[in-house]
Amino acid sequence: MRTHLPLNALRAFEASARHLSFTKAGLELHVTQAAISHQVKSLEENLGIALFRRLPRGLALTDEGAALLPEIAEGFRRIARSLDRFEAGQVREVLTVGVVGSFAVGWLLPRLAAFRASHPFIDLRLLANNNRVDLAGEGLDCAIRFGDGAWHGTEAVHLFAAPFSPACAPGIAARLRRPEDLAGETLLRSYRADEWSRWFAAQELPCPPARGLVADSSLVLAEAAAQGAGVALLPLRLFALELREGRLARPFAAEVALGAYWLTWLRSRPPGPALRAFQFWLMEQAAG
Repeated sequence: MRTHLPLNALRAFEASARHLSFTKAGLELHVTQAAISHQVKSLEENLGIALFRRLPRGLALTDEGAALLPEIAEGFRRIARSLDRFEAGQVREVLTVGVVGSFAVGWLLPRLAAFRASHPFIDLRLLANNNRVDLAGEGLDCAIRFGDGAWHGTEAVHLFAAPFSPACAPGIAARLRRPEDLAGETLLRSYRADEWSRWFAAQELPCPPARGLVADSSLVLAEAAAQGAGVALLPLRLFALELREGRLARPFAAEVALGAYWLTWLRSRPPGPALRAFQFWLMEQAAG
């Protein structure tokens, strides 16, 4: 193990390799060209290899220098990211959350200003998905998902239920008097093929053939319905804005429970302070 890392020399090498110029590296690091050249030379002697070929008009990396540069650059980036976590004497924690797109747009985003105000040292990063999520593979600290809460290897905290009801453009809703009238409409479908059949079963009615657009996102289905493409089955709690603005209409009060929204994380990775704070805030907001 090296007992002494020549950090100044490594910084001089990294800057010189980016600019292929000792002069430009010196300007960036606020030292003279001679100081940069001396530090790089010292590093080369320390390593026993040449890192640059000195040319009449600048520098060229040797094969050894080209191999070393990505490692050194990534090392400095990681140090910078670690230092960026400290602000005003506190540690800024990064929390990466996977979230169903409809939940993010229809419920979470309008509340995020309040979260940031109450938790200024949590750096929240959202990755939207369509409910298919790999917590470990995607590097997520947690995910907000729709379903029954039973996902292998995960802990799940219930947030709230979101019953599904038909929704469509106001012009289509005007001609719908009773659920049976849906048999004459285009029924938009999600990748969960049993949603419409379960809604009709809850109304004790046979399910007509569903031949409309298939999409893997409630946001896409809602937009298609608002544009008059057909009738979508949606968790209308997440589309209150579209209902208020009149882009969507709810022709029937009848609904069906297909699942709930849950905060999940891997059992193998116990939640840290940032995730616990986010969990408690979510539960408080959901209850309110």
